[in-house]
Amino acid sequence: MSWDAFFTLHRDLPREGPGDRDSLDWSLGQFDLRHDARILDAACGPGADVADLLAHAPNGHVTALDKQAHFVAAVRARFDAETRVTVQQGDMAEPGGPYDLIWCAGALYFLGVETGLRGWRRCLTPGGHVVFSEPVLFSATPSRAAIDFWESYPAMQPAGIQAAVHAAGYDVLATAPLSDAAWEAYFGPVDTRIAALRASGADEDLAAVLDQAEAEAAFWRAHRSEVGYMMVVARPR
Repeated sequence: MSWDAFFTLHRDLPREGPGDRDSLDWSLGQFDLRHDARILDAACGPGADVADLLAHAPNGHVTALDKQAHFVAAVRARFDAETRVTVQQGDMAEPGGPYDLIWCAGALYFLGVETGLRGWRRCLTPGGHVVFSEPVLFSATPSRAAIDFWESYPAMQPAGIQAAVHAAGYDVLATAPLSDAAWEAYFGPVDTRIAALRASGADEDLAAVLDQAEAEAAFWRAHRSEVGYMMVVARPR
């Protein structure tokens, strides 16, 4: 896959994966978040969740962190006048801190659940929380196609995700599958972007990326009973 073509597709999308305000509100409603909380948005992408995180901590501060320079530039431009937001380019494995909340929408799998959570323990304040969404296989007997949906990432069933959280030294406070609406909040703009890029002409590399993205959306819509994301709210023991 051409990464240049991949980011041509993704550069102007509002978010880099499934999620929406309702799922964020549900997650942060599972515990008491201080109004002056220090929050890390780990692997923030284009910053889709930053404003909603600020709404839950009106006197707080959000550090938006991503490795990709064009995402960092996009978030800086969007929140240039907001003193409650700091945007940094960097590795979410070494995010600094301390934070009252680490929020990670659909990206913890880059580190691995257990490895990532172990590393983040030292970045949390006493009583701090981690909220993340993780690829999941909902079926106890998933089809080969469902397993292959996550490509090389070994997506787990819900019990496996919770076991990894416990192994990292955290308690699971709440879990919930990410809603269909949260998925469509991602795939809807992807559909629109694909159509626009095809209409403007796509070379071989870009056409391959667009085909793959279309296939991913079509597969999820047909097999969402088997594959999805799970929201997890966790706190170190």
